[in-house]
Amino acid sequence: MPSKPIPGSTGEVLTCLPSAYQPHAATGLLHLPRFIAKAKYVQAHGALPASYAKNYKRGMDRFLCLHLGVDPGNVEKIVHTASSDAEIDARLLALFPADVRAPQWNRSYVQKGLTESGREFLKEALTNMGCADRIGEIISVVDLMEFDEGRIE
Repeated sequence: MPSKPIPGSTGEVLTCLPSAYQPHAATGLLHLPRFIAKAKYVQAHGALPASYAKNYKRGMDRFLCLHLGVDPGNVEKIVHTASSDAEIDARLLALFPADVRAPQWNRSYVQKGLTESGREFLKEALTNMGCADRIGEIISVVDLMEFDEGRIE
């Protein structure tokens, strides 16, 4: 039987976040639903668990915002001040460029971790999670998020 992460090895795990492979309905962008959900979590709870806070508005959130040419803080501000999901979408569409280049972003996003240094990162992360047997099976950073949050068995 394949291993599963040692409980707590990556810190607190938020299973309430959407799948990293779920596209944003209004833009088709992968990861945007997670970024929005993290911003909502911060608004509701004051902060993210440390395991997520270290990459909030950094990591994949920042990579997405760099792709779009926007500041992650502006995305967070929209989420925190909008009165509904429809308003969030409308305001994000106004902030983002007309062409969000979703296919280009989505391809790049799902390939994070496929470089030699990325494979080393995944190897180290999986070893620290007690899952060295999953090296070569969990092949991207997106897969690692899914695995950590229990969506990949």
